[in-house]
Amino acid sequence: MPATNDPNLLVLVSLAAGPRHGHAILLDIEAFARVRLGPGTLYGAIGRLEAEGLIEPMTAEGRRRPYRLTIRGRSSLAGRLHGLNDAVQTGLRRIEAAS
Repeated sequence: MPATNDPNLLVLVSLAAGPRHGHAILLDIEAFARVRLGPGTLYGAIGRLEAEGLIEPMTAEGRRRPYRLTIRGRSSLAGRLHGLNDAVQTGLRRIEAAS
């Protein structure tokens, strides 16, 4: 079962490891989250994240354009992950308490 299927979050997590172009992002997400995003879903997420100033394109490498996290994107990702971690820890404590 995938940890999440939120394409925006998955793209941010992928780019936290460093700049990547679209196909490399797809492969990375599939490897760490076991989620296969379609190209439309991926590029829709990239467009939204770029519009929000969370990622930015880099100079194209041939036909491929890599993207990277901005400082704002790194901060946003950290906040989202801490929030998810709080929810996960609370859920685990409650499951253990109910057993």
